[in-house]
Amino acid sequence: MTSSAPMTSGRPGTGRRETTVGLGAGAATELGTSDMVLNIGPQHPSTHGVLRIRLHLDGELITAAEPIVGYMHRGAEKLFEARDYRQIIVLANRHDWLSAFANELGVVLAVERMLGMEVPLRATWTRTLLAELNRVLNHLMFLGSYPLELGGITPVFHAFHDREQLQSLLEEASGGRMHFMFNRVGGLKEDLPAGWYERARAAIATVRGRMGTFDDLVLGNDIFRARTRGVGVLSARAVHAYGVSGPIARASGVDFDLRRDEPYLSYGELGDVLRVVTRTDGDCLARFECLLEQTHNALDLADACLDRIAELAPGPVNQRLPKVLKAPEGQTYAWTESPLGVNGYYLVSRGDKTPWRLKLRSPSFNNIQALGELLPGTLVADMVAILGSLFFVVGDIDK
Repeated sequence: MTSSAPMTSGRPGTGRRETTVGLGAGAATELGTSDMVLNIGPQHPSTHGVLRIRLHLDGELITAAEPIVGYMHRGAEKLFEARDYRQIIVLANRHDWLSAFANELGVVLAVERMLGMEVPLRATWTRTLLAELNRVLNHLMFLGSYPLELGGITPVFHAFHDREQLQSLLEEASGGRMHFMFNRVGGLKEDLPAGWYERARAAIATVRGRMGTFDDLVLGNDIFRARTRGVGVLSARAVHAYGVSGPIARASGVDFDLRRDEPYLSYGELGDVLRVVTRTDGDCLARFECLLEQTHNALDLADACLDRIAELAPGPVNQRLPKVLKAPEGQTYAWTESPLGVNGYYLVSRGDKTPWRLKLRSPSFNNIQALGELLPGTLVADMVAILGSLFFVVGDIDK
């Protein structure tokens, strides 16, 4: 008697499975199958840009994943060496185009440290304010785009509406919408326009009043929670192994934030307002929750900066610099808590007007390497949910 149910047998180490199909008495045939290699990208909407991920599949199960980077590489670190300390700022603010102000900030802090330069107090507080507004701009983009990748189109319209309230503020202050070029070695480009601080306070209140949309519309959605809870769990061990930082690391229970742990700018005086948001689940839902709560706190920090600036006496926002600016011979490393994680600049000078070496440590580059550990063992259907929850910018990976 011949059974009509298929019988399967596996050959260890071959990556192949053989299926014996019953065709009647005395008749059988073997159908050989093999693992599939699937390329996601380099042009694919779920990769946030020109990124390629090489997946090995056993049916719908991902058995191995390899992120392949470099498709947007522009050689920014080499270009730093051919430009003086004023010109390199324009290169630095482009690798993460959602965090341009934070990128500029890391460069000028490194150069100022080499020069031993003290920045005016008003410039320091204004930098802190603008850095937090830039953090909100970054996070709102992901708060809107991540649900979009999972099939929810409405949140992205709310996110762009709120972003526009703050984007217009930074455009009024700097003249740029994405690449602000507002930081200078020694301070800021210029003082802010008359009435800007009042308009900033009103815009922050407007955005804060609308943030409940993401709590109700996204976190309160059963489908969103089903697609993200328990999916793509990143352990604290993996966070340390890959150098993951920012809200992704904190969602896995790694309680680290440079604004609190190694304060720079005016963060040392904002300890009563600054909250380092953490979770322990380490899944896609925890990463989104960290990002959302961090956005709430960034708005609180911006308000606190406005309060402190209002108490300051009028004064300069920059230092007078020589016509040719040269950093003394030596080296330094300046790192900041950018919206996506630890952003570091290792500067080496030989006393010239250009850096001898300027190495960039970008958060997205380290964060995306964790895909090699996150994706194996999950289904293809969960790949987009996991990928989007890493909140990366491809230019920040490739530099």
